[in-house]
Amino acid sequence: MAHEITVTVCNTRGSVPREAGATLHVGANHIDGTIGGGALEWEAIRLARQMLADGTQQMQRSFPLGPDLGQCCGGAVTLDFIAGAQGIEPSDPPIWIWGAGHVGRAIAATLAPFEAHQITLIDDASERLPAPLPPRVTPLVAADMPRAVAHARKDARHYIVTYSHDIDLALCDALLRHGFTSCGLIGSATKWARFRKRLGQMGHSDAQISRIQCPIGDPNLGKHPQAIAIGVAARLLDGQMPQESAHAAPTSGGT
Repeated sequence: MAHEITVTVCNTRGSVPREAGATLHVGANHIDGTIGGGALEWEAIRLARQMLADGTQQMQRSFPLGPDLGQCCGGAVTLDFIAGAQGIEPSDPPIWIWGAGHVGRAIAATLAPFEAHQITLIDDASERLPAPLPPRVTPLVAADMPRAVAHARKDARHYIVTYSHDIDLALCDALLRHGFTSCGLIGSATKWARFRKRLGQMGHSDAQISRIQCPIGDPNLGKHPQAIAIGVAARLLDGQMPQESAHAAPTSGGT
């Protein structure tokens, strides 16, 4: 018997809370994800839990979002209900977060609900990795983090937030040689000026080094880990991180 029902927005018309592809996972005592909240979601949860009780494996329902449902969006949504944990294949480049300290954990937790990315959280000490991890976050313990760069896809997005400036610098060097879609480094203007000089001495050009964004997030929001994470998420969603591919034009490159 299934222990979870996956609810997926499969079709929309007009004004609706969430786009097609949004999912909600419903168990007897838990939910994960959202199809937009409000009366539509509560009705979806009720129907999904009824399926669990009845042993129903699959159904589809359409909902006009009007007065009868208590929502005034005015559009219509069709939902698929399928027994089992139906995973959605992430559609956007994976995200690798280097460092599982306060900032790394905050970034992972903030980005995890956006199902378009598979997230890897890397550290050289297993005790720094949170338990349990948010859904869609994979842990990686690497005694030598710069060597683990070789395992990342060349189109991945990276955030470097380790406890060590030496490791941060080695990761910048390794990622510039490996390739990436975007790379952000936590740090101050002083740290970044020092890193730019060192990366230049390692053989990376100014154009290559400039592909690394430092600092990450939005400095106007402050230095609290959650504030940094919110800034990172805002930049990611707004498409402000560099889009060019590091492997298409090899490039090189707080605290």
